[in-house]
Amino acid sequence: MFGLGTEPRDVGFVNRYMISVDGYSFEITFTTNFQASSPTFNADDKMLRFNVESVHEKENVAEIIIPRDLFDGELTILLDGKEIAASVNKTERSSVISIEFDGKGEYTLDIIATKYLGVELKSNGGGCLIATAAFGSELVPQVQQLRELRDNTVLQTESGTLFMTGFNHFYYSFSPAIADYERENPTFKEAVKLMLTPLLTSLTLLQYADIDSESEMLGYGISVILLNIGMYFVAPAVLIMIVRKRV
Repeated sequence: MFGLGTEPRDVGFVNRYMISVDGYSFEITFTTNFQASSPTFNADDKMLRFNVESVHEKENVAEIIIPRDLFDGELTILLDGKEIAASVNKTERSSVISIEFDGKGEYTLDIIATKYLGVELKSNGGGCLIATAAFGSELVPQVQQLRELRDNTVLQTESGTLFMTGFNHFYYSFSPAIADYERENPTFKEAVKLMLTPLLTSLTLLQYADIDSESEMLGYGISVILLNIGMYFVAPAVLIMIVRKRV
């Protein structure tokens, strides 16, 4: 998690915060009738989080202005993890979010988007967490390749959509933990990057395949799966057997 502008410039009830991410800087304007801390921004979850403390039992109001170049798309507003009603108006450059809630006390206010730095996340799949952590950004060619393959090829067929639905349930059950460990351990990160290279190479086959039907999607998909099983499991097993015979 990196959030990164920790010194707001306060003018009355208007707070301005600088968020720096992936080499870019963005200004967030937060106008409120309650206290709000400097935000943190989680790029993996596409989430901007404020810790707020309201002093009114009713009519706690806020207007948040967020550059659309930072994140955009469909915006969801959560107060302590529960979605609340919000008015979202968009200009050419910014999203203007207006909220109102009741209750005095301390809360977390989360704003979640579906597009980050111009990269759209489809509803059928979130970010490629392991690859993003390995290569350092969602904007690198390797991660873009995975996303384009998913959105432009796999999700264009019913069988591919069904596969991605099942795959996502499996993948997101363990990928956040692996991605976190990659960020904490540079050696592990490089090992994952090395392991992903054959997979990325094999997946380029689907990008050049002419897939016009469900049967072709199944055929090419099964072929790529078998190819990766061969590269990651069969070939190492054969190599180990050969080495053992010579020892």
